[in-house]
Amino acid sequence: MALAAASRARADAFLAEQTELTRLQIEREHKEERLRNWSQFVDYASAVLKLAFEFVVALIVIVIGAAVGAALWTAAHDKGLVIEAFSVPPDLADRGLTGEVVAGKVLDRLTALQAQTVSNRAASSYVNNWGTDIKVQIPETGVSIGELYRYMAQWLGHETHIAGEIYRDDKELSVTARVGGQPATTIQGTDAELDTLIQKSAEAVYRRTQPYRYAVYLAAHGRGAEATAIYRELIAGSSVDDRAWAYIGISAQKSAAGEFADSNAALMRAMAIKPDIPLIYGNLSANHGSLQHDELSLYYIGKTLETTARRGRDASMGELDVRMLDLQSRGGRAQALGDFAQAARINRQLEAMGDDNGSLQQQRINDIGLCGTMRDYACYQVALDETSAAAGVPALNRAASIQQAAFFFENWREAIAQGDLLVARLKRLGPVGAMFIARAVSPLLACAHAGAGDFKAADAALAPMPPDCDTCLRARARIAALKHRWAAAEYWLARAAASAPSTPFPFGDWGEILLWKGDPDAAIFKFRRALDRGPHYFPAMELWGEALIAKNRSDLALAKFSMANSFAPNWGHLHLKWGEALLWTGDAAGAQKQFALAGALFLTPADRAILARLKGDHV
Repeated sequence: MALAAASRARADAFLAEQTELTRLQIEREHKEERLRNWSQFVDYASAVLKLAFEFVVALIVIVIGAAVGAALWTAAHDKGLVIEAFSVPPDLADRGLTGEVVAGKVLDRLTALQAQTVSNRAASSYVNNWGTDIKVQIPETGVSIGELYRYMAQWLGHETHIAGEIYRDDKELSVTARVGGQPATTIQGTDAELDTLIQKSAEAVYRRTQPYRYAVYLAAHGRGAEATAIYRELIAGSSVDDRAWAYIGISAQKSAAGEFADSNAALMRAMAIKPDIPLIYGNLSANHGSLQHDELSLYYIGKTLETTARRGRDASMGELDVRMLDLQSRGGRAQALGDFAQAARINRQLEAMGDDNGSLQQQRINDIGLCGTMRDYACYQVALDETSAAAGVPALNRAASIQQAAFFFENWREAIAQGDLLVARLKRLGPVGAMFIARAVSPLLACAHAGAGDFKAADAALAPMPPDCDTCLRARARIAALKHRWAAAEYWLARAAASAPSTPFPFGDWGEILLWKGDPDAAIFKFRRALDRGPHYFPAMELWGEALIAKNRSDLALAKFSMANSFAPNWGHLHLKWGEALLWTGDAAGAQKQFALAGALFLTPADRAILARLKGDHV
């Protein structure tokens, strides 16, 4: 209404003023909006930074808490051996033999003792506590992290502390070592004998802290009486683990002395205490294997594998040792059932596991015998080249493997030479050596002499063989058969089959001797029984094929030779007989192919003569 009554000029001026006022209001609103946005951004950023700070603080608290918890857990479970600095006379310290240096020497000796102790029980750790002090200061305390951890370990853990001192009187040095609160051990000697005194002190500590392992160390270093005394102490103690393992230790000593009955009795006592230790059954199998008790050895191989597969097996045996024992037992079972190809594969798996307790050398020596058993001469040569003629037990095992391979290659001269070498070396070992001569060396030696036509020497080698030795029974049967004393041969084989009814070998040998005698039907019956026990026992397959050739059924023999080839593809004699069977079936091309394979492989002189004749007659 006012604008309607006003002049045009005044109305325009009023509108202009209102427009300017509105523009200013809009500008102010824009500024306030920007300020509000900035304030909100600052508030948001502040909240984010505050949240991030709280998160970092929480993370730090969690990390510190976890570290403290881990330290407390580690300290509470610390069972290590802590060696503290020794107190030494000033003149020794002036020469550089400070208390820390002497403690370090004790630590070195203990580490060396442990490294020289071959045992299936896990080793304890040693902690040199003055070497773990990290000089990071905790505020306002001046206590280092290392000192704080040692305090927690002493408070919560189960560490064994070793302390000691060296002092002198007018003539001698005395080295005293004490373990925890136990009475001290003092060794005396001259300044020149200080290293020896420290060594003896370390042994005294080792005996106190790990008596079982120290006993194993003593037994391995020719101090059997001392080892036995410690084992007896452990058996009289309260620890179930120590009692069982002490019997295992005594058993090992008895085995090393050739006293296998006493060894097995000790293992039975260990079994009564802790029946889930796989090593008990593995050692029983090994003992019976040394005695050539094939049936019992196979039985305890089965028990070993049952125990290694059992979830609740005893944990006092090291995990790696259990895995190796399981593989060794699988390989042993394969050999006991005539599956030599499988045994060779398992032996290579063991080699791939590395040199645990010096096992790699023995696995490579085993390859020599396995290659010979599979009649694979190229494999045998490689295995022979990969092993050296070392001294001690490895040298004996190598010679035994060579003798075994020579037997299967019918290299009678080499088998006799290695047998004579073994007899000479084993005689120096007393009763245990005599046992191995009678049960392991003499059977092959007697067969080698007989194979060479020297029956007088063969009979002399038979003389020391005991009646409860399965390999010996089979050797007697083979030699009787070579003399054409068929009734005597079957008598010994019947005893061998009754002694080891679950193994294929006596039945395979029986069939072979019946084939020599000229009775292929009876031979096939025995080969069938051998393969019932060892389905992969390829000699029985090959000989079954030969029996079928003798029955003028070469067509059926081809399948047997093909089966045998699956397990012994590099056996020259097999390809020779396979080619012969193909000839009689009219397949001259197939025969020549098998003859070519046979000619490229190892053949005995007799087989080479047969090959030359067969190829010459059918060119």
